Formats: sequence, structure tokens, C-alpha cells
Amino acid sequence: MWTLRASVKIFIGAGIVAVTAVAVFYRNSSKSKKPTKIIEMMEEFQRANVHMKDPARVEELVTELIKGGKENLQIVSDFDKTMTRHMYNGQRVPSCHGVLDNSKVLPESYREEALKLRDKYYPIEMSPVIGPDEKYKSMITWWTTGHNLLLKCDLSQERISDIVRDSKIQLRDGVNRTLELLHANDVPLLIFSAGVGDILKEAIVQKAHMYSNIHVISNFMDFNSEGKLVGFRGDLIHTFNKHEVAVHHPEIFERNKSRRNIILLGDTMGDLTMIDGMPYRENVLTIGFLNHNVQENLQLYKDKYDVVLEDEGSFDLMNSILQKIL
Repeated sequence: MWTLRASVKIFIGAGIVAVTAVAVFYRNSSKSKKPTKIIEMMEEFQRANVHMKDPARVEELVTELIKGGKENLQIVSDFDKTMTRHMYNGQRVPSCHGVLDNSKVLPESYREEALKLRDKYYPIEMSPVIGPDEKYKSMITWWTTGHNLLLKCDLSQERISDIVRDSKIQLRDGVNRTLELLHANDVPLLIFSAGVGDILKEAIVQKAHMYSNIHVISNFMDFNSEGKLVGFRGDLIHTFNKHEVAVHHPEIFERNKSRRNIILLGDTMGDLTMIDGMPYRENVLTIGFLNHNVQENLQLYKDKYDVVLEDEGSFDLMNSILQKIL
């Protein structure tokens, strides 16, 4: 009888030990499931407006960027709708050309014709169904016609600051911090824009700071000795020909050829070609801002960009990545 009771006690005791062991195992297992990947530990990557087709690939790229450090890093960014907002307080934020199109410094006749051009060609630029060839030709017509209209306005160089100051152009949240981080760590930033370079640089001067590590490739105005606009310098840059213009600036790419790690930021498919003139690149992380036709374009952007930000994404994720690297 004693043996039976003892056996029951031993059996029950063993059962309790077994249950306890199982509980400890599961508790330890749950502890081991804490995030171990870099992007899983970065809160900015977990936001609902951040999309990735291949998180493992993004993890690999971010890891390599961190390993490479600031000495091997350079940034290439578009400006309009990338560094600047798309919407603010329910209203569309103007691009560099839009700043001119809406300016009361310029004649009303110019504004009327410029807005007609925008109404006609902007839907073509953003259309998810129109082919690249038609878009390419349309952008040439839009940019050329718009620039020719400007030449008739007797625009003075000294009015550029007033035009920008009176505009509603807005940098995205976090852009100022990005510029500060890059400058403090001597990381070059190439801004490659199809906008108007004079407006772009003045916007940065007024809204942030034009640091010495920033270089701009854009459509720059040409003023005569009296300060009057007489044309535009260099090759025409529009949304879909950045790959052609990039190869015409080997001096910029040669200067930074030792920096083989690149973060590229853009908002169109054309922006992905901004680094076509950089044959030495090794690790390229692309971040795309999806501003238009989100549902229709999301899969396309995920296919082309490593990371896609929609719904007025800020530069928080960019700054989080930079802080890991720098």
C-alpha cells in the first residue's frame, strides 16, 4: 500500500516537473523570438505606410550600408515630390515649375497658359497606363513650351527669392535633419531634379540650409548682364530622361567614385535612372515616395523600389537608416 502511494506521489511529482519544464521551455522560446534583424528593430520600418516586396533584400542592403560606414556612402535624390511634400493641409504643394506657374510676380497671361499646360500634361506624366515613349515625347513638349513662355515674362534674377518666399513649397518632415546629418558627416548629396535649379536652391536656402556637400543637377536659368532671363543652360532635364543627362556629368561621379554605397530617393520610375552614370556602385538602396494613384501603382513601385513610402511619408525612415550608418 505504501509502495502504491509512494509510486503515485513520484508519478505526480514527475508530472509537475515535466509541466514546469515545458512551461520554462516555451517561456524561453518566446523570449528568443525578439526581433533579431536590423529592419525589424527599427520602428520606422514597421509603419503602415512602409511597403517592401523583399524585406530580406532590404535587410541585406541596410546591413551592407552599415558595414560600409559613412566613408563609402553617397546620397542621390530627386527634389520635387521627393524632398518636398506632395500635399499640405489638403492642398497640393507646388513643384519648382509650379512655384513659377502660381507666382503673382509673373504676368497673369503666363500663369493662365502655364496652368493649361499642367492640366494637359500632368495626367500624362502620372498615368499608370500611358507608355514610356508617349510620356517621354509629352514631357519634352511640356518643358520646352513652358520654358519658352517664361522667356516672354521679362523675369529678373533678383525676383527669384521673392517668388519662392511667396510660394507654398514645403519640404517633407525630416529633410532638414537629413541635410544636417549628411553635412556633419561629410556625406555628399546629389540632388538630380527635372525642376528649375534656381527655384530649388532658393527653396533649400529659405527652408533649410544649402550646405557645401550638396550638388544640384537641374534646369538652371541663364540671365544676361542685366539680370534678365534669356534662356536655360545645358541639356533639358525632364522626368523621363535623367538616364541620358546622368552620363553627361562624369566629373561628379568621378569625384565620388570611392563611395560605392548609395541611397537613392525618388518618386517616379525615371528617378531610378539617376545613377546610370555610376558604374562603380555596389550596394544601392532605393526608396520611393508613392504620391499618386496609390492602389493602382503600389505593386509597380514595390517591384522597382526596395522600399516604398505612401500617404505623405516623411524622411524619418531615411534618418533612422543614416543614424545606423553614421
